[in-house]
Amino acid sequence: MAKVAFLGLGVMGFPMAGHLAAKGHQVTVYNRSPAKAEAWVAKHGGAHAATPRAAAEGAEFIMACVGNDDDLRSVCTGADGAFAGMAKGAVFVDHTTVSAQVTRELSAVASGMGLGFVDAPVSGGQAGAENGVLSIMCGGAEADYARAEPVMAAYARICRRLGDSGAGQIAKMMNQICIAGLVQGLAEALAFGKKAGMDGEAVVEVISQGAAGSWQMANRHKTMLTDQFDFGFAVDWMRKDLGICLKTADEIGASLPVTALVDQFYKEVQAMGGGRNDTSSLIRRLPR
Repeated sequence: MAKVAFLGLGVMGFPMAGHLAAKGHQVTVYNRSPAKAEAWVAKHGGAHAATPRAAAEGAEFIMACVGNDDDLRSVCTGADGAFAGMAKGAVFVDHTTVSAQVTRELSAVASGMGLGFVDAPVSGGQAGAENGVLSIMCGGAEADYARAEPVMAAYARICRRLGDSGAGQIAKMMNQICIAGLVQGLAEALAFGKKAGMDGEAVVEVISQGAAGSWQMANRHKTMLTDQFDFGFAVDWMRKDLGICLKTADEIGASLPVTALVDQFYKEVQAMGGGRNDTSSLIRRLPR
């Protein structure tokens, strides 16, 4: 069992850190708003710290799941950042979806301090985090990944190293690109079927067993048909992720026409007041 720090206790981080404690790891948590850290300790035991640096002191592994590039920099660097509290040889594991650029930047800083750094964004949503069945896409040095993988196993269905620093983030971009197209296609199909007078649930029961089947179809069609979107992965966060995808595509000369279009559709959902709705709320745009 390892001594672990976990930074960031949102809808993903709170249960992920809980799985680490349940597996017997010694866990110290940090959250920007202390009340969440106190609630986590009340539920799972362990300890909470006032700063990322204090949480990281003495820890072999420091896991983070925060909001964006700036949030990640803030918990890593500076006098109160985790890097300042980490001992040489400790490994920082970042589960945040951020740019590959900031990942490589922080990995280089960590390396210069004798620290390991693994970018390890996750897929599976809040339910995946709560049930401990996330897909984890990793980048970084082989030795750092090999040490961290048994710890990440506490909340993983699958965990793989896909290349050097930044590879995990590129893989997560690919994941979000796929999801954007899938959700839009599902929204159009369900809206089309309703206009045509079809029973959407009955149709999905059949087509989900064929080539059209997907996680989105299996897990989101019922709530899409009943206009329930107050759960899941928020549109605001999806737009953040797609923005990273589109910026990276420009940098490397890739073309993402469908992703760019769906990103604008999500912008429309935000304008409708749906920024905190689940990503499946794309169907709200369509006449039914």
